[in-house]
Amino acid sequence: MSTEYAHQNVIPFRPEPAEVKAAEQAVIGAALLDPVQIPALAAQLGDPGAFYHPAHETIWRAITRMAGGERPVDPLLLTGVLRAQGDLGRIGGPGYLHTCIEATPTAANGDYYAEIVRAAAERRRINTATSRLAHMAGDGGADLDDVRAAALAALADLATGESWLDPVPLGSHGALPTFPVHALPKWVGAYVEAVAEFTQTPPDMAATMGLAALSTAAGGRVGVEIRPGWREQSNLYLVCAMPPASRKSDVFASMTAPVYRVEDELRAETRARIIEAETAKETALAEVDALMARARKNPDLDRAHLVAEISAARMLADEIVVPPSPRLTLSGDITPETVTHQLGVHRCLAALSPEGDLFDSIVGRYSSKPNLGVFLQAHKGERLQADRITREQPTVDKPALTIGVTPQPAVLQELGAAPGARDRGLLARFLYSLPPSNLGYRKIRTTPVPEQVAAAYDLRLTALLRELVALDEPVTVRMTAAADLAVEKLQEKFEVQLRPDEPLAHIKDWAGKLVGHIARIAVLLHLADHVSGDWRAPVEAATVERAAEIAEYYTAHTLAVFDLIAADPATEDAHALLQWLRRPKKDGTHRTHIKAHDAVASSRRFKKVADVEPALALLEQHGWLRTDQHAPTGQRGRPQAVTYRVHPAASTPTDGTETQ
Repeated sequence: MSTEYAHQNVIPFRPEPAEVKAAEQAVIGAALLDPVQIPALAAQLGDPGAFYHPAHETIWRAITRMAGGERPVDPLLLTGVLRAQGDLGRIGGPGYLHTCIEATPTAANGDYYAEIVRAAAERRRINTATSRLAHMAGDGGADLDDVRAAALAALADLATGESWLDPVPLGSHGALPTFPVHALPKWVGAYVEAVAEFTQTPPDMAATMGLAALSTAAGGRVGVEIRPGWREQSNLYLVCAMPPASRKSDVFASMTAPVYRVEDELRAETRARIIEAETAKETALAEVDALMARARKNPDLDRAHLVAEISAARMLADEIVVPPSPRLTLSGDITPETVTHQLGVHRCLAALSPEGDLFDSIVGRYSSKPNLGVFLQAHKGERLQADRITREQPTVDKPALTIGVTPQPAVLQELGAAPGARDRGLLARFLYSLPPSNLGYRKIRTTPVPEQVAAAYDLRLTALLRELVALDEPVTVRMTAAADLAVEKLQEKFEVQLRPDEPLAHIKDWAGKLVGHIARIAVLLHLADHVSGDWRAPVEAATVERAAEIAEYYTAHTLAVFDLIAADPATEDAHALLQWLRRPKKDGTHRTHIKAHDAVASSRRFKKVADVEPALALLEQHGWLRTDQHAPTGQRGRPQAVTYRVHPAASTPTDGTETQ
């Protein structure tokens, strides 16, 4: 093996030995086997970043947060927390927690395992710092004063044992989960994967538009009864935000092509019947006009007989109904008035677009203010008044609008800023996807979508569209008792997560609809699973579990989207706290440590500690704060207040972008 390196002053990277991984697993195992040790282990490790493996750091952060909140810690409860955070898949699933337990020889030696982990982290810090300094010193173009200052700062960090990574700007987020394509019906999932491969796009976009296509077929036509008294429609509002040049149009066209083709075919098939009805009605109205003309020209005729004859002719004309041309989608310039009118005619419609033009009308770009009413009512199926279009003021019972769009992320920010979008619940009705772009990493020559995969998707989606569109009345599919029980467990799980110190506390409006969304996704999966069979059969528990996995994906992405659009109060509070941390104290120094009650006192926006905790947690996730772990006192009573160390970058002058 050669001992020469790419740069003579740079120490080569060496992966951690297996014993360090085993020690990290043993620390986690010891904490799960004997939770009493958690404060002592946390104090010994110091920074959760002491773990080399990201999965172990993620698990450890969840453990210490649970323990700090005086919540019991065991593998089952920890699994629930990790699942709620969207981290369960990234750490290797629930089975990996048991792997850590099995890798622990004895919980009694937890402090010994923690010392191995801490020492390995210290060696890595020294290696990283010296490698950076060696690289700077070997760069002949580097300013010597900068090199000297960096060396002194690194030595000071090593002497104090402090080591901070660069904080992540607020509004940024870590890696988000990829859409669980395996939870989709096989014929949908196979096509999603093939389209994603061919277009070199994340599968999230094709999967989201695949769900939108299923919702177009079923929305308003088939509903689901979870239990007596609780029914949900099957229409969804779906958004997959991607930057420009992400081949959104190609993916959109592939996933929605059967919808538009069936719509065209239905129009062609009904054209003759519509023309026949129009001709019959025009003929009947012409007869009425002829009788009226006869009455005007001959005032001596028996008027009572003539009135009866004209009335009969008019009633006959009114009885002739000209059916509207079939329509599955909205097209052209979509305004709230257009949506209201078209729902009044067709009741079930979809607004599908590869861009975010629909949101232009929602936010009021073409009117004096946003008009949200129709979009709120058509999601829930509430009675809709179409009085702004027709004099007769018709009402629409159980309208159902599907939305499937792939806008740019900036469009979501505009939507979040629209007056009333958060307060009135519009943002809470969408399922959001924010996948990363593949730009710069795409393969040039890709595998075309296999013909049999494309044909299966086209054939089955077409069959589903035709069968459901032909229904005379909406159909309700019930859930099995086991499926109902699965939904009940989900309700219990998410209810806890709405509490002040839980992951979904700051998006209660969205999370409060999450179980309903799971039921809607479940019935769509059920219909697609049984497109060639008895789709009126009850929805099974396994289908609910698949829907819950998809909803878990959308939950993680929704948290990131609410952060992005700053519609999340915790994000706004975190910006305010960071601005406070940047301001020097009266003596000119900056804060190096804070407690929650200090943050409460920093602004009138906080009334109590519970109000500020979501913002503190967000700043900690982004690396601006670090929890100081207190050693156990062995005394009973209230636990010590958590102290947070402040990242040195908070005292660094800034251009203001962080605190806007």
